[in-house]
Amino acid sequence: MYLPNMISGKWTGTMNLTEPQAGSDLAAIRTRAEPQADGTYRIFGQKIFITYGEHDMAENIVHLVLARLPDAPEGVKGISLFVVPKYLVNADGSLGSRNDAYCVSIEHKMGIHASPTAVMAFGDDGGAVGTLVGRANEGLKYMFVMMNAARYAVGLEGLALSERAYQQALAYARERVQGRAIEGSAAAVAIVNHPDIRRMLMTMKAQIEAMRALSYSVAAAHDAANRHPDPEAKKRNQAFVDLMIPVVKGWLTETGNEVAYLGVQIHGGMGFLEETGAAQHMRDARITTIYEGTTGIQANDLIGRKLAREGGATLKAVVGLMQQTLAEVRRQEGAEFKAMGAALEKGIAAVTEAGTYIATQYGADVRAVAVGAVPFLKLMGIVSGGWMLARAALVAHGKIAAGDADPYFPAKIATARFYADHLLAQAPGLAQVVVHGGASALAVPEEMLG
Repeated sequence: MYLPNMISGKWTGTMNLTEPQAGSDLAAIRTRAEPQADGTYRIFGQKIFITYGEHDMAENIVHLVLARLPDAPEGVKGISLFVVPKYLVNADGSLGSRNDAYCVSIEHKMGIHASPTAVMAFGDDGGAVGTLVGRANEGLKYMFVMMNAARYAVGLEGLALSERAYQQALAYARERVQGRAIEGSAAAVAIVNHPDIRRMLMTMKAQIEAMRALSYSVAAAHDAANRHPDPEAKKRNQAFVDLMIPVVKGWLTETGNEVAYLGVQIHGGMGFLEETGAAQHMRDARITTIYEGTTGIQANDLIGRKLAREGGATLKAVVGLMQQTLAEVRRQEGAEFKAMGAALEKGIAAVTEAGTYIATQYGADVRAVAVGAVPFLKLMGIVSGGWMLARAALVAHGKIAAGDADPYFPAKIATARFYADHLLAQAPGLAQVVVHGGASALAVPEEMLG
């Protein structure tokens, strides 16, 4: 009744989870669903932060709404999922009467202004008609299928914003003439020639290439988890996807904010003016670390459900793959690969040290371990990115050895070397924070914070 028109784009859809009192804590949901004699339900409640909750670009909007049945147990185990369309759908597929589901306001946001974010009211005029999806009280499980896909997609949003911010900053740096070269020049030069601008551009470029490689690798593993003929290969790939989804969501979006920030900085004063457009990337990127689960929530998921619960088994398998790449890097000659190998070795050791600490101490002192959750997520992202760029450098080296003269390949090796020197170098410090930073973060009593 719904999917063909939604897949074609004739109808659109929304996810309705959040309520004023129930943000990240979905156990606090109050929207209720009252069963009717005809098998439908009447939905009553309010939802906030609903992306494209109302618009006139499609003839129908299909709302997926989390709500509680009258006899539902407390907590997240008592949440059911309902289809609540803007216009009811007749048995023959035609549109019927307007449902009691209305947008009551549009949020005024820091960024993503082209996307209407609605406050939705269900049941203000007798009850919105809804249909139960699947089994009662299992709605959150169903919604998580979409949420995991959305988390990966938001990670790609961080990547996409980074790419656009970089393209704009690079174009500006090439055309903006300002100051003479630091070593001396007859005339003023474009700012792309200044060492600090080059450092910022390379920081953007290297992180973007690492983010893209990691996200594509996770996407490939997702395909293999669904379609590989070998059940064991399916299982291994799914475990990799489950481990990396919070990393893709958290690290790509946090890095996207950093890259957008650097884009503004490269523009200088012109970046602070709206007319250049650089500031929009920074404003738009800010939401990516918040919606579909904040970075803190992704990090807690990573250390709790994905690492501690299984004793670090999947992480150990991923570290094994990293070590295989490291061994291949060490077999190559040249300063670039020597630097990559040294940095990747330290990165792998940092992930191993921090991961072992989390897996062994999570049950004993969960609060202290949780302090290091976000630093560990960042550590995983940085080292995974270095691993991916090392793989890319090996492929590029093979292309060059085979006689391919495309300048893309030496640039790929140089970018991987830069990443090793400037970004992988952060790994040991992050491991230090994870392993030793918990006690000091919790030492000051709440009343003494200010």
